[in-house]
Amino acid sequence: MSFPTHRPRRLRRTEALRGLVRETRLTTAGLIYPLFVCPGEKIRQEVSSMPGVFQQSVDAIVEECREVADVGIPGVILFGLPETKDATGSSSLLAQGIVQKAVAAIRKANLPLLVITDVCLCEYTDHGHCGVIENGEVRNDATVAILAEQALSHARAGADIVAPSDMMDGRVAAIRAKLDENKLEDVAILSYAAKYCSGFYGPFREAAQSSPQFGDRRSYQMDPANVREALKEVALDIAEGADMVMVKPALPYLDVIRQVRDSCNVPVGAYNVSGEYAMVKAAARNGWLDEERVVLEILTGMQRAGADIILTYHAKDVARWLAS
Repeated sequence: MSFPTHRPRRLRRTEALRGLVRETRLTTAGLIYPLFVCPGEKIRQEVSSMPGVFQQSVDAIVEECREVADVGIPGVILFGLPETKDATGSSSLLAQGIVQKAVAAIRKANLPLLVITDVCLCEYTDHGHCGVIENGEVRNDATVAILAEQALSHARAGADIVAPSDMMDGRVAAIRAKLDENKLEDVAILSYAAKYCSGFYGPFREAAQSSPQFGDRRSYQMDPANVREALKEVALDIAEGADMVMVKPALPYLDVIRQVRDSCNVPVGAYNVSGEYAMVKAAARNGWLDEERVVLEILTGMQRAGADIILTYHAKDVARWLAS
């Protein structure tokens, strides 16, 4: 009996052959690097649970952004650590707020970067929740009004894209209307459309100093068991004016990314979140895995699942690895 005609291993024999027929090609073009902005000057404080990630003052953020641009990453997303917090997150609206200052400084430096801002209240409220609390519950509509003003302040500072991550109902429509009525119709919205209530956010909450002081976020973030609900959220946000949508976290929700990609015709993002990053870093530091190989495999998997855009703390390392 002759051997079967098809020998798939023929196209795996050398790196040149493997590269020629590779179906998914990871590049820096779709990567976004998250940054944490804090008050002060010349501050660069490493986050203990996220090696290589820092809380940084505006001057240090600008220098980091130079490095980000130099390695070919197209954009950053900014999270703010304000000087003061209160029940409604009022410091998030200030023209001289921490994120607004950082956006303006990056713009003044004339760096070739897309500047995205996270729109949420959790970093700015003294209770750590993503919205206004009334009678022990997060009130949706009161929160949406503040989020729209926050997005407007970021856009006025020079943000290219605002990214609401709060999971309040109707916030995309409110933000779009607020931007448009202020002649900022060119500012895009990247909606955290399917943001799950996940155990993978712990290191981020250290970095952003945003842990809830009571309860949890299950009443507004999504149940990890649901995917049809994610598709509904995505469809609603697109109908309200979202230019792009995102799934967060990424690794446990690759099936959601795939279904979102198949269900809509806007760019789809995935957030490779802090817990996913921290696990790889910890294992690599213990010599349990090859960091470069695993990170590239993880991000390729996210892209293969359908993510056009990946927010990842690995972005600078990935850019250097891909260039080497």
